[in-house]
Amino acid sequence: MSSVTAQGQSRSAAPFSWQRVWSGVWPAVASVVLALVIAGAVITITGADPVAAYRALVEGALLREGTATRPTAFLETLVSATPYLVLALGISLGFAAGLFNIGAEGQLYMGALASVVVGFALSGLPWIVHLPLALVAGVLAGALWAGIAGWLKAARGAPEVVVTIMLNYIAYAVVNYMVNGPIRHTGTAPRTPDIQASAVLPTLLPAPERIHWGFVLAIACAVGYYFLLYRSALGLRIRLVGANREAARYAGINVNSTYLITMVISGGLCGMAGAIEVLALYRYLPTEFTTGYGFESIAVALLGQGHPVGVALAALLFGALANGAGYMQFSSGVSNYIIAVMQAFIIVFVAAPGIVRDLFRWARPKRAEVEVE
Repeated sequence: MSSVTAQGQSRSAAPFSWQRVWSGVWPAVASVVLALVIAGAVITITGADPVAAYRALVEGALLREGTATRPTAFLETLVSATPYLVLALGISLGFAAGLFNIGAEGQLYMGALASVVVGFALSGLPWIVHLPLALVAGVLAGALWAGIAGWLKAARGAPEVVVTIMLNYIAYAVVNYMVNGPIRHTGTAPRTPDIQASAVLPTLLPAPERIHWGFVLAIACAVGYYFLLYRSALGLRIRLVGANREAARYAGINVNSTYLITMVISGGLCGMAGAIEVLALYRYLPTEFTTGYGFESIAVALLGQGHPVGVALAALLFGALANGAGYMQFSSGVSNYIIAVMQAFIIVFVAAPGIVRDLFRWARPKRAEVEVE
């Protein structure tokens, strides 16, 4: 069986080609460009200057230097991109198997809850033990939460889209109950106690920089994702099931177990994203600690087209948009809601690549007619 798998992997490996790379990259690039053009038109209609707005966006996300009290813009963009990257990797793994894990937000919440409980409930442990325990707790909680949907899909054929959406609401309710009840900190705002110092995920640079070791973990997840999906027998099974479920079943692959394993790993990555956020940045758990990272990461996964490099670049883009929005509003007067408009159009164009291709096909004959004339 291992020799057959190795032969299958070697046959599936095609020689490198820049043309094939470009054919996969240009729809994503075109989607971003078209979204920028449309958002710029919306800015113009409102009476503002789109050039000034985009200049402020780039400055706020990438170019603004840090001070004694303000983080450096690019490093802060990396902080914002970290959860996008880890979550989008988990979602992309589901896509590779033909699964739509829309429950990343709930898995992130459950991972954050478990890691915080381990972070403040255990005391007297050295950081080399406590911190990994808190991270593993987050991974296991996310894996378990996604595993429910994976088991229902494998055992009963329940659609994972519906199940993961419902599990999102249950996760919100569980976190709200726990934070407002059994593990609430004594204070006015509903939140958990602070985690122990031994469970804190440390920063890479001195304050005020907030870039932390979670970014390094996110890069490690991307590397692990690549080797899992493209250099392992399990990854080959996942891709075969995603490409053609019936053909994979005919080839002897257990499709249902592949669904379950994929959802468990996908949820584990999403749970790790939650653990990283609370252990590195918040260091406690409030009732609502994200702004829709789990749902926006679906767009990151789509834009990255399932490849870890593409997902990392898409996460960097969304991190830059999130980090630069506030400065854009402050500097140019353009509402930061324009970022939501831009993200929405990126999703539309990435989800319907035929629109992008048709637009560019329509543009080519026009240029040809002008040249002839």
